[in-house]
Amino acid sequence: MASVHGITVKNAQGEDTPLSNYQGKVLIIVNVASQCGLTNSNYNQFKELLDVYKKDGLEVLAFPCNQFGGQEPSCEIDIAAFVADKFKFEPTLFQKIDVNGDNTAPLYKFLKQEKGGFLVDAIKWNFTKFLVGRDGHVIKRFSPTTEPKDMKKDIEAALQAKL
Repeated sequence: MASVHGITVKNAQGEDTPLSNYQGKVLIIVNVASQCGLTNSNYNQFKELLDVYKKDGLEVLAFPCNQFGGQEPSCEIDIAAFVADKFKFEPTLFQKIDVNGDNTAPLYKFLKQEKGGFLVDAIKWNFTKFLVGRDGHVIKRFSPTTEPKDMKKDIEAALQAKL
């Protein structure tokens, strides 16, 4: 697999969604959890980034995951309602997945292969962020504690890069 564009995921409604639909877009792919201590800052800042850069081609693809402290127990419908209600924001939400272990989603196998982590490749916590260029290749991996606003320089560079 050459890029994320070769991967199909399931959207929050359970329908197959080829990531090739996002060809030409700059993506932030992130594993999310509603009950995490990092939830508020991440969702608020993702919304701010999209308010500024969506017109230029930025998309945030959110993959709920309940593998860290059981912090995403809800179903996709409830997660979407929570985010829309609390943050006035509707990220592109996908079906709940595993990002580590035997049932790791193919997308996350690919992301971890492309950009391994510090010491280990495993996703260590909620809100690990991957910045993906318009060509579908992973540009950079950001730790859960990196705030989305601190990704601006990299996002702007990715948005300016030509295919």
